[in-house]
Amino acid sequence: MTYAKTAAFTADQQRLACVAKALAHPARVAIIQLLASKQTCISGDIAAELPLSRTTVSQHLQELKALDLIRGEIDGLTVCYCLNTELLRQVQQQFTAFFSAATAGTACGPEDACAC
Repeated sequence: MTYAKTAAFTADQQRLACVAKALAHPARVAIIQLLASKQTCISGDIAAELPLSRTTVSQHLQELKALDLIRGEIDGLTVCYCLNTELLRQVQQQFTAFFSAATAGTACGPEDACAC
């Protein structure tokens, strides 16, 4: 019997990887930054701010919404999107802990002699 290799990783590791994957696209980073600067936004306004079609922006919004990084409320014929700041704070803490642990040991860089 085979199983998904992701099952061998902790829930925190899987969540961090999913968020990193979602943020790996510059359009999604731009959407998060735009929503952060405006506090709330309507999907049409987001498409007007980015060099992408409304359809493409909509697909990126759905990716972010699927992870609950953003939330959207239907307002007539439009959807008003906003950041899930509570979740973003949790993600920030996870990334901070991840990078703190990763950089806590001895350095191995261009100036350092690597024992590899």
